[in-house]
Amino acid sequence: MPSFDIVSEIDEVALRHAVENANRDLSNRFDFRGVEASIEQKGLTVTLKTVSDFQVQQLEDIFAKAAVKQGISAAGADRPEKPEHSGKTFSLTLTFKQGLDQPTAKQIVKMIKDAKLKVQASIQGEQVRVNGKKRDDLQEAIALLKASKLEIPLQFNNFRD
Repeated sequence: MPSFDIVSEIDEVALRHAVENANRDLSNRFDFRGVEASIEQKGLTVTLKTVSDFQVQQLEDIFAKAAVKQGISAAGADRPEKPEHSGKTFSLTLTFKQGLDQPTAKQIVKMIKDAKLKVQASIQGEQVRVNGKKRDDLQEAIALLKASKLEIPLQFNNFRD
């Protein structure tokens, strides 16, 4: 019986490359010359620091472009409403989520069941396993999830035939 897993994972190496590329772009930008600005990573947390609120937004755009080039969706990050202000620096902390949380997993299972596809979806820890009799049914489930407006990036792996 064919099956696959739905997961939401962030590759830390790709995230590190995105941070390095964003810092390289930052050093070449004319509007950031002579300004204290940095993009730092610790684990799955990326911190953007600079001296003004507007420049934090520009830093976020620079990082988002670099992340997309590395195959990382910025939608998978927890982002505060506005940057933190301490002393003379503004900082924005983006925390990337690893795995599916329970409410999102339940939403995915409900979405698949409501579509009345000939597949069964079950939650297994931080992933959702989808089983079906035909590979075509599984491909319909993947197409359904790709077309949905979920706020997190999804990956489909562990295909079994």
